[in-house]
Amino acid sequence: MEEIDINCDLGEGGDYDHLLMPLISSCNIACGGHAGNVETMSKTVDLAIANNTKIGAHPSYPDKANFGRKSMQISTEELKSSIQNQVLELQKIASDKGVKIHHVKPHGALYNDAAKDEKIAKIIVESLLEIDAGFSLFVPLNSVISEVAKGKINIIFEGFADRNYEADYSLVSRSKTNAVIEEKEAVFKHVFSMFKHGKITIENGENLPCNAATFCLHSDTKNSVEILRFLHQRFSEENIKIKNT
Repeated sequence: MEEIDINCDLGEGGDYDHLLMPLISSCNIACGGHAGNVETMSKTVDLAIANNTKIGAHPSYPDKANFGRKSMQISTEELKSSIQNQVLELQKIASDKGVKIHHVKPHGALYNDAAKDEKIAKIIVESLLEIDAGFSLFVPLNSVISEVAKGKINIIFEGFADRNYEADYSLVSRSKTNAVIEEKEAVFKHVFSMFKHGKITIENGENLPCNAATFCLHSDTKNSVEILRFLHQRFSEENIKIKNT
């Protein structure tokens, strides 16, 4: 049976973390930049341990007011310090519970900026290498950060289960009606195409090559729990399992 890695951003204040965690294989835990605090990090790590889910840090621009979704004009030193403090906080919590951080996935605007801005990409990679060169780094397809990180830190390309793509691999803006995929079968077909056939079909019918090895479903997507349960069912029919099940 083939295995697929499904990840989800958790510890962000949502009401369904306890229902989502058993359905995924990797989690990205908010560590104080856009959401989260010591208490929520600790609870989410406990939940991950109980469900045998790989633990990831989800650092952001230090901007809770905008949930990390806006780019910030911030000095290299300040951004580096913020990223490291966020990751180290989660690392300490995990270590105290006898587990390790498996990966790091930047959040929101930081993730999007690193996809195209070499300076931001370098700050992220350097910040992580100074903490632990053994981390894996979730990166967008066809991104600047994937090139910056290559050969320095293990990279895992990420596809988005519930988001449509533009021709340049950027995600369709959330301001557009077709940005988010919410219908269960449509989400399955989108992920199955990326995973099994290595392609993303965009709105004009063009196919983009895809080498993603992990796939994100956002916890705040409408009916996210129902969608994940459906994915388990449909993947099973195709002799594919989500790794921690």
